[in-house]
Amino acid sequence: MKQWRMRTTLMVSLLAVSLGLTATCLLIIRVSVEQEIRRGLDSDLDHSLSTFRNTASQRNEMLTREAALLADLPYLKSTMSTQDARTIQDGSGEFWTTSGSDFFALASPAGKLFTHLNRGAALDDMLVESGVQSCMVDAEETCMVAFGQSLYELSIQPVYFGPPANGSQLGYVIIGYAIDHAVARQVSEVASADVAFIVDGNVLATTLPADRLSDLQLRSQTLDATNATPQKIQLQREAYVASASALTVAGSIHAQLVVLKSYDRASMYLRRVNQWILVLGLSALPIGVLLAMAISRTVTRPLETLVAGARALGQGDFNYGLSTEGAVEVRELGLAFDRMRGELKRTQRELLESDRLATIGRMASSVSHDLRHHLSAIYANAEFMSLDGTGNEERLELLLEVKEAVQGMTDLVESLLLFGRTGQVLHVQYESIAHLVERTVHSVRQNPECRTVQVTIAELESVDAWVDSVKLGRALYNLVLNACQATKTGTVPPTVTITLSEDAEKIRIAICDTGKGVPAAIRGTLFQPFVSSGKVNGTGLGLTVAQHVAQEHGGEVRLEKSEPGKTIFSILLFKKALQALGQNQSESYLGERTAEQEGAEAKTGHELERERL
Repeated sequence: MKQWRMRTTLMVSLLAVSLGLTATCLLIIRVSVEQEIRRGLDSDLDHSLSTFRNTASQRNEMLTREAALLADLPYLKSTMSTQDARTIQDGSGEFWTTSGSDFFALASPAGKLFTHLNRGAALDDMLVESGVQSCMVDAEETCMVAFGQSLYELSIQPVYFGPPANGSQLGYVIIGYAIDHAVARQVSEVASADVAFIVDGNVLATTLPADRLSDLQLRSQTLDATNATPQKIQLQREAYVASASALTVAGSIHAQLVVLKSYDRASMYLRRVNQWILVLGLSALPIGVLLAMAISRTVTRPLETLVAGARALGQGDFNYGLSTEGAVEVRELGLAFDRMRGELKRTQRELLESDRLATIGRMASSVSHDLRHHLSAIYANAEFMSLDGTGNEERLELLLEVKEAVQGMTDLVESLLLFGRTGQVLHVQYESIAHLVERTVHSVRQNPECRTVQVTIAELESVDAWVDSVKLGRALYNLVLNACQATKTGTVPPTVTITLSEDAEKIRIAICDTGKGVPAAIRGTLFQPFVSSGKVNGTGLGLTVAQHVAQEHGGEVRLEKSEPGKTIFSILLFKKALQALGQNQSESYLGERTAEQEGAEAKTGHELERERL
C-alpha cells in the first residue's frame, strides 16, 4: 500500500469501508429478518392453535345442542322406550338423517350399543362400543375418540322418559363429526397454515402433500406437545416451523394436532414485501381509509340491524324490520335470520294451537264423564220413582239423590261458565269481606256433600275492600267445598275452619281442613285445569277458577300447609292491587257521570234554543 497512490488508497479504503458497512448492514438485516420471520411464524402458530381451540369449542357447543334437541324428540323417546334393538335399528336411519352428523348411535342406559351409523367406511362394532363407553366414563359434554384409524368428536346426551328430574332414563343418543381431511382443510383455512391430526404416530388427516407424510410421521415423534415453543423441522427439503398441541382422546391413546408454517415460503414473501413496503405503505394509507369507510358502511350497519332484530326477537317481536343492505354474506345472514324467525313464529303458533286443542279435549272428556254420571243417576232414580211398588220413604230418598245429581250438574255448569269468564272485566264494589265469607259458608252448608262436615268460622276481622263479590264468592265456595270433600278421607272428625285476617300489605282468607292432605303427585300441577284426585265427581276446575279469580284481583291462592289432619289453602289479596281496582272503578264511574251531565246540558241548551225561537 506504500507504493499505491493516495487516490487509489483512498478509493480502496472507501470501497472497503463501503463494502464492509454494506456487508454488515446486510448481515444485520438478514439476522433481524430471520428473527422477525421466526417470531411472526411462532405468533401465527400460536394464534392458529388458539383459533382451532375456539373453533372446536364452538363446533362442540353446536354438537351438544344438536344432541340435546335429538334427545328431546318425542318419537325418539318412544322408539327408545321399546328397548328392542331391532326396532331401534329400524328407526335410527331417520334420526341420523335429521341430525346431519357424520356419526350417530343409540345406546342403552348401561352403555350397550343398540345401533350406530357413520359416513364412509364401516366401523368395527367392538371398537365403537368400547370408545363410546370410554367417553361415558369421562362424563364430559363432548368427547374425542378414536375408532381404529378414524377420529371422531362425539356428544353423548341421555334420553329420559318424561322430565329428567324423574330419573327415568331410556338410554343415550350419540352424535359426532369425523375429524378427517375435510375438517383438516377447514382448520387450515381458518388458521392459514398446514395442519395434521396424528394418532399414535399415524397421520389420520392433513393438508400437506402426500410426499411429505412419511417425513412427518418420523418427525412427529420428536414434537413435544407440552413445549409451547415451536420447533423447526425439514420435510422434503423444505423447512417448516411446527407447533404441536395434545388432543384429549378417550382411552389410552396419544393424539396431537400439528400446525405447520413453511419457513422458506415466508422468507421469500418477506423479501418481496421489503422491496415494496414503502411504496405500498404510502399508497395504501388513503386506500385504507376509503376501504375502512366502505367496510364500516356495508358490514357494520347491517350487523347492527341484525343485533337489534335478535334483541327484538328475544322480547317476542317477530315483525322487526331487517336491513337488506350490505355484502352478500351479510344479506344471506339476514335472510337466514328472517327464515328462522318465521319458523319460530310458526312453531310458537302451532304449540299454542296444540295446547288449546289439548285443553279442549281434556275439558270435553271430563265434562262428558261427569254429565253422564249425573244424568245416569237422574234417569235411574226417576225410573225407580215411577214404579208402583216404590214407597214414600224410598221416593223421598230417590228424590234427594235426584236433587244431588241436579246440584252436581249445576255446580259443573257454573264452574265452566266462571272458568270461561275469567280474564273479563271485574265488576268491583266496596264490600265487607267478612259478610262475603259468611254468605259463602252459608251456601256451602246447604250443599249435600257438606251436611256431615262441621264448617266453622274461627275468626273474622272487619275488613272492607274493592272486590267482585260474585267471582270472589265463587272462588271461596270452591275452596271450602274442596275442603269439605277432603275431610271425608281423614281419620279425625270432619272439620273445616275459615279465618279472615289482614296486615299492612294483604288480606288473608285461610281454609283449614282435617283431611289427609294433598297428594304429592299433583302438588306441582295443582292449579292447572282438570287436575283432580280422590273425588269421584270432581271436575278439576275448582282450584283453577279460584286461582284465576284471585289473580284477577291482583292476588293468588296458595297451598300453605298439607299434612294428614291439617291442610291449609289461603286466598291472598294484596291491598295495593285492590286499591287500584277501586280507583279504576271510581274513574269509570266519574267518566259515565260526566258523559251523562254533558248530555243533559246539551239537551237543556237545545230546549232553550227552541223556546227562544
